[in-house]
Amino acid sequence: MGGTEETKASDDRGGRVAGLTRRFLSRTGDLLEQRIESGMERGDREVPILPEEPENGKWYRLPMEEGISGDGSDYHIYLKYGRADRLCLFLSGGGMAWDEYSAARPVTGARLAAGLPNYYWNNLRPVTEIINIYAGIMDGRKQENAFADWSFVVITYTTGDFHVGDSTLQYTDEDGTGRTLYFHGRKNFLMAMEEAVKRFPSPQKLLIAGDSAGAFAVPALAGEIAADYYPDCPDVTLLSDSALLEFKDWQHTLRDVWKAPRAQWEPVVSSNIVLDWYRKLLQTDLNGRKLRCLYASSVEDYLLSSYWNEFLGGKFETGPEIRSLFRNRLGETVKGLAELDPSFGFFIYDWKNPLYTKGGTVHTAVRLPYFYWKTKSGATMAEWLADAVDGKVRSEGMELIASGEV
Repeated sequence: MGGTEETKASDDRGGRVAGLTRRFLSRTGDLLEQRIESGMERGDREVPILPEEPENGKWYRLPMEEGISGDGSDYHIYLKYGRADRLCLFLSGGGMAWDEYSAARPVTGARLAAGLPNYYWNNLRPVTEIINIYAGIMDGRKQENAFADWSFVVITYTTGDFHVGDSTLQYTDEDGTGRTLYFHGRKNFLMAMEEAVKRFPSPQKLLIAGDSAGAFAVPALAGEIAADYYPDCPDVTLLSDSALLEFKDWQHTLRDVWKAPRAQWEPVVSSNIVLDWYRKLLQTDLNGRKLRCLYASSVEDYLLSSYWNEFLGGKFETGPEIRSLFRNRLGETVKGLAELDPSFGFFIYDWKNPLYTKGGTVHTAVRLPYFYWKTKSGATMAEWLADAVDGKVRSEGMELIASGEV
């Protein structure tokens, strides 16, 4: 009995220490985010609102008066004027929410620092501007960036619904307060596209790209973009960077939770939503135009494997077994995409960051400094993507799937 009491006391002390540690880390994360945001505001680093006469090569915010973020706050997109004949439409990522539990746990500095589950971004604030437009393909200062002089429309994402939702969800947050999550991704997307086609009406080259949640949205929305907004653009390239997440309830989530249009939920008949959406897209008649399709992923994505682990009944955390499953299913997904279109181009990477990847590999590269990092073969995503949009499609890093080595 004494031993049992000692064990219980030890467990209680361990629990208290863990709780204090989480509270300390949460507070530290909050303070860090506040410092970043106040620094941007004091230094006037937030990009300005789009003026009547914008300058070429400069980023601007464009508020969407009827747009709404997931928590009900204001919504805006980002624009950059460059070459009139070359346009990148970028669908931003930022997680997902699929039920009341996930809705109640949006991303905050506190939750990130404490290692607590954080499933989606639910608003736009200064720190999200850094994520959206300051690195990778968005960095116009890099000489090796072939997209530095392109025009850009960045369709920001705060709704947890892969840009396709049209509903609301009532939930109770962790403090017991009743709140609403606005799954208004589709409405925001439609408003952004109206602005895009008004300001950039006739590109001759169009890149429709997305990372994370936006990478899933690329095949879901590219057909609509090409057919309804840019029907005369002769050269369209697609890039999905980091879109692999198998889930048995995809159709239910799309149809009943997010209330996406039938065109989005009906084709999803398996647990692999990206394969189903690309299958539907490649069967779509676009007046004889052939879309150039690209897919990128890291081999043991620490973040997507965390979501996957939870979907399988575990915790929102990565680990060796779930990463091994992820790597195996990545190989099957690449094979499936190549069967849909033998000209599919792939970029597979295995970079790690000991600060946060927790034994896995990084999540996304196209809007991060990794865009310019060399693989073991000497290739960079920047070079691979630039070649692809010019019609020289190839695949890099396929040996990582074949060997299973990371």
